[in-house]
Amino acid sequence: MIATGSMPVVPPITGLKEGVASGYVMTNKEVLDLTELPKNLVVIGGGVIGLELTSYFSSVGVNVTVIEMLDKIAGPTEKEISAILQKSLERKGVKFNLGCKVTAVEKDGVVYEKDGKSEKVPADKVLLSIGRRAVSAGIGLENIGVNIERGAIVTDDKMQTNVANVYAAGDVNGKIMLAHTAYRESEVAINNMLGKKDIMRYNVIPSVIYTNPEVGSVGETEESAKAKGLDVKCVSIPMTYSGRYVAENTDLDGVCKLVINNKTNTLIGAHIIGSYAGEFIVAVSAMVDLEVDIENIKKLVFPHPTVCEIVREAIFQA
Repeated sequence: MIATGSMPVVPPITGLKEGVASGYVMTNKEVLDLTELPKNLVVIGGGVIGLELTSYFSSVGVNVTVIEMLDKIAGPTEKEISAILQKSLERKGVKFNLGCKVTAVEKDGVVYEKDGKSEKVPADKVLLSIGRRAVSAGIGLENIGVNIERGAIVTDDKMQTNVANVYAAGDVNGKIMLAHTAYRESEVAINNMLGKKDIMRYNVIPSVIYTNPEVGSVGETEESAKAKGLDVKCVSIPMTYSGRYVAENTDLDGVCKLVINNKTNTLIGAHIIGSYAGEFIVAVSAMVDLEVDIENIKKLVFPHPTVCEIVREAIFQA
């Protein structure tokens, strides 16, 4: 089983390589070694890791600016959820420059382009967070003919490669680069090595963005479901339907959005922004995985008062 992981992507941007070498530019690894807080931090990349560190640094008084090439933050996260997260972080002082391309990293700031115009953001430190790539080179894969696409090892749902008895798990297969995904992939790989039938079900892997507020997601988004031609209905309700959420929070614009398959009357996606979302998303993942009928979910008893009651409220609204 090959499990060589991943490493940060360092694109050929002017001054970036030199910045990494000097310590002025950090990845999510080096940033944890800081002994002093920078006054101004520029984050290149508005994905999960960049946002998590943005949330932390802004909470301790650092002026944070995020530069993202896409027109939204948080990658494939449900659009409604990512928009709420952005507004929440902006209220805490974070500046977002979306739809921007970084063209150079200089010793006192980051240069970017938008709509053909060049701008510069001052920085004491720069955090590079535009993604990770599989570590597949230099381990002899070419000697045995293992298929590789865009640097990642190609695997099936049993975690097997195109070569008999060769498996790959974790970031090196480039599927879903999350630690808990890697744990499950390793279990599937080892079970199949031992002759026990087991498969990966990527559609039920939960994901969490550890920002404040927290985001928990699983399954289809409204956009992905419609792109697949699925007949779905979506319901989005405020987190203020939960009394505990109201009691414990001052930022009350969280939501719980569910995606329901009309044909099967089952839950196929859930997207939640608010306190404890990362803790109870596993319960929703189980509902998606087990294809529980909506009518049966209504009969589940949720403890009160809890934030997770929001799921039951949303089911009844649907």
